[in-house]
Amino acid sequence: MSQKKIIVVFGATGAQGGGLVRAILNDKNSEFSVRAVTRDPQSDKSKALAALGAEIVQADLAHPDTVLKAMEGAYGAFCVTFFWAHFSPEQEGAEAKCMADAAKTAGLKHVIWSTLEDTRLHVPIHDTRMPTLMEKYKVPHFDSKGESNRFFTEAGVPTTFLLTTFYWDNLIYFGMGPKRGADGVLAITFPMGDGKLSGISADDIGKCAYGIFKKGTPLIGKTVGIAGEHISCADMAKALTKALGEEVRYNAVTPEMYRGFGFPGAEDLGNMFQYYQEFEKEFTDARDIKAAKELNPELQSFEMWLAANAKRLPID
Repeated sequence: MSQKKIIVVFGATGAQGGGLVRAILNDKNSEFSVRAVTRDPQSDKSKALAALGAEIVQADLAHPDTVLKAMEGAYGAFCVTFFWAHFSPEQEGAEAKCMADAAKTAGLKHVIWSTLEDTRLHVPIHDTRMPTLMEKYKVPHFDSKGESNRFFTEAGVPTTFLLTTFYWDNLIYFGMGPKRGADGVLAITFPMGDGKLSGISADDIGKCAYGIFKKGTPLIGKTVGIAGEHISCADMAKALTKALGEEVRYNAVTPEMYRGFGFPGAEDLGNMFQYYQEFEKEFTDARDIKAAKELNPELQSFEMWLAANAKRLPID
């Protein structure tokens, strides 16, 4: 039986959790082993993780007894929620509380909670510069994570709060990549003006999380913000132009226009980008690239990420 310390990874088949699973299992000298949590152990993604050496366990955040069972006997856990599966801040909060309570009961020694800012600390509900959504949020997928920090704190769980940011991978999977306009020219469209976007590879989030587990106790109770680069959308367009070998323009729109695009989550994301822009200094200052590189020496800039992933961009 392995004497390695078990890390329970929620979202193991997703972007962040999958990155952490691979980071641990690719390190043959790791002091940790992986218990990958999934709702469907028979899925192709679950089987791929098993093939890498992960222990696969079935659990569902809607069923707290399965979550506690998944954590029993483990050293630590990586806790993450996926807002875009349901668009419900209340569900996200309930899932965070479920993980925090189970971690406390199981006596885990180190938990990482993948979180974001509660934007209402800067833009109160009564502030009219951006619309209030769902009656009590400004950026629901941020605010619900930020307000859920307390579940870990109040439960007394030894937690590192990991502030993540925009994934470069959104250009592949989230419909944010270059689109060809009526004139035949490619463009990326963001309501960022000249502001800098903090971005990171999803894989690098997992590698940074692994770095946090390796550092251990000194980071318990701390908030750690990470990014691969702070870059303007105009410079992103230049990097895309270079990587793709054809012109990519930056189509700057207003947050109001973006909120009106009509796809699910457009209002939430429009507010998010407005928040990025209006609080650029606070947001980027909270995400220390140098510290992220200490956790993950393989940290990628946008150009580095493109070198490996440009061919994966869904361009017609």
